[in-house]
Amino acid sequence: MPLNLITDAWIPVRTTDDERRVIRPDQIAEPGVARPDWPRADFNLACYELLIGLVFLADPPKHAGDWSSRRTPDPKRLRTRLAPLAPAFELGGDGPRFLQDFDELEADASPVDMLFIDSSGGNTARNNADLMVKRDRYAGLPAPLAAMALFTLQAQAPSGGAGNRTSMRGGGPLVTLVEPAGEAPAPLWEMVWANVPDGRALPPDRLGEALPWMRPTETSEKGTAPKQPPDDDGLALAEAFFGMPRRLRLDFAEGDPRVVTGVRQRPYGTNYGLWRHPLSPYYQQKAGAELLPMHPRTGIASYRNWAGIAFQRPDGLRHVASTVAAWHGRNPQGAKASLHIGGWAMDNMKPRDFIWSRQPLFALDGDGEGAAIALIEAANAFSLALAGAMQTLTGAASMDASAVEPVREAFYTDTQADFERMLGRLTRQESLAAMAADWVSTLRKAALGLFDPRAVPGLADRRIEDAQAIVNARGQLLSAFAGWGPKTGQAAYTALGLDLPKKRRKKEEETA
Repeated sequence: MPLNLITDAWIPVRTTDDERRVIRPDQIAEPGVARPDWPRADFNLACYELLIGLVFLADPPKHAGDWSSRRTPDPKRLRTRLAPLAPAFELGGDGPRFLQDFDELEADASPVDMLFIDSSGGNTARNNADLMVKRDRYAGLPAPLAAMALFTLQAQAPSGGAGNRTSMRGGGPLVTLVEPAGEAPAPLWEMVWANVPDGRALPPDRLGEALPWMRPTETSEKGTAPKQPPDDDGLALAEAFFGMPRRLRLDFAEGDPRVVTGVRQRPYGTNYGLWRHPLSPYYQQKAGAELLPMHPRTGIASYRNWAGIAFQRPDGLRHVASTVAAWHGRNPQGAKASLHIGGWAMDNMKPRDFIWSRQPLFALDGDGEGAAIALIEAANAFSLALAGAMQTLTGAASMDASAVEPVREAFYTDTQADFERMLGRLTRQESLAAMAADWVSTLRKAALGLFDPRAVPGLADRRIEDAQAIVNARGQLLSAFAGWGPKTGQAAYTALGLDLPKKRRKKEEETA
């Protein structure tokens, strides 16, 4: 029998006893189920999104009070509510297929690993350029693994050649998930429930309206306008979770519907317009402009990127994910939670890095969030000063060079715990003014701790002009921490509300 994603056990999980089980979606509400356990991190992240989407379709909270009253898991209720969705979640068979084109596709089958975002594309393989991004890794995939790969690709699809559409959040979207409670990981049900948007359960007779594979595929040949979200919020959120930008059909092994051996693809799937996904943050380039999804950057997911991800920017141009805003609205201030930040960092259609970090989520009021943003902006300005000094030291062509960027990342890593302590002070209603000088001192110590061990040893053995340039670079770094430099020290002091140093008199400048 073909795999049914509602009625069959197909999701591998780890239990709180660190055992491995394979469960149905409704069993996430059973005791002891800890987390998804797929062999790839991007599948695990996407599995959370899939489960959140399923619960939203079947039995979402009506409002914050309903969400709070139903935090205790109820496996029997969840199984009953999910059951009507089963006809829409067949992976194979003659009827509509999960996240696949409504009709058969006339196309040659590609190897099944084309479903993986880090597999090589056609041009890469033809040019024999797949040194890191591999081709033809698998002759076939078990149906559960293929189903998870299919969902991951549709939810995160990068650009893939002419007519192969990206996901409605663009290629490699940034995903943020709230995890309730303290230091220990929350059970799987709590993690899922914390991120389910408010809404109404989808009636079975509206599956065709809500899920794109249940109706003729909406293609996007040249001249077709992008598809905009419907006025019905429930339908819009349903397709946000289960969008279908790629036109795909899975091929199964002859006589064995549990093994996928190939994928047929045609271009011009649904081209999504201005949709908003509840699990991703968005930004605007200017006031009144369209909302654009944020994307991960390579490297460590440090607090340098938390503006607009964990905290709302006061300028209104960066917007935390709806799930983060909902968490703060559902819980009293001070409720403990963490924020998972993950996704593929892409260079156009090339995957560069998959990031996934778990950070504390602080409950701050509007003033507190503004102060947190100011702390981040100050750190970013001072890190720019450090990067400039490192560029001089290393002779790098730019501040993004491999000799400079790791030191800049280390600056944030070394001050991460200090930043979190500052946020703790904000939760206790301390003012930004009371901690601004401490933050500058902390960042100054960290910057010099990174620059000096690389600059001072061997300084006397360098050419005089090189040694002088390094000494000058250190002086400029110190000047930034004293408040000088329009893009560095002045920007940091202004963000923190500190008084700028008085301008030197012209004579003093000439003799300085």
